[in-house]
Amino acid sequence: MNTTHVQPRTYAFARVLGPFLAILGTATVARGSEMRALLDGFESNPAWAWMSGTIVLLIGIVIVALHPYWRGAPAATVSALGWMLTARGLLLVAFPGVFMKAADATIGMSSAWMSASILVAAAGAYLTYVGWRPAPAQPVRSDATSRDLPSAA
Repeated sequence: MNTTHVQPRTYAFARVLGPFLAILGTATVARGSEMRALLDGFESNPAWAWMSGTIVLLIGIVIVALHPYWRGAPAATVSALGWMLTARGLLLVAFPGVFMKAADATIGMSSAWMSASILVAAAGAYLTYVGWRPAPAQPVRSDATSRDLPSAA
């Protein structure tokens, strides 16, 4: 079995998640000064945690259920993202206070979350490349007993 082979599902998830993460990570870095206000607005209405948590949880469970592949960097990245989204959605739905405290502490460490946002953007760029690069050319199988080939004997 070729370990460099990427599953078609990994390509599909990479095509969707890659651009999303690249845009999200880049926008977070670009709008870094607004993150505190965004978090305060998010925290002010409990419905935001519930609604976003249910959506994030659903997306995470879909990725976990439809992508059980861990071989190779692209597959491991997609699967790990699925589990991280599931955990994040669960925290938002079941323990919003814990999530808000963690988010508040993270926003306080601006260099840490900026670095994390850059890593998210880099992971997104990588998945975008994996998902959208042209498929490698498959070698044409030739039959050695073909009549047009000269005989060595």
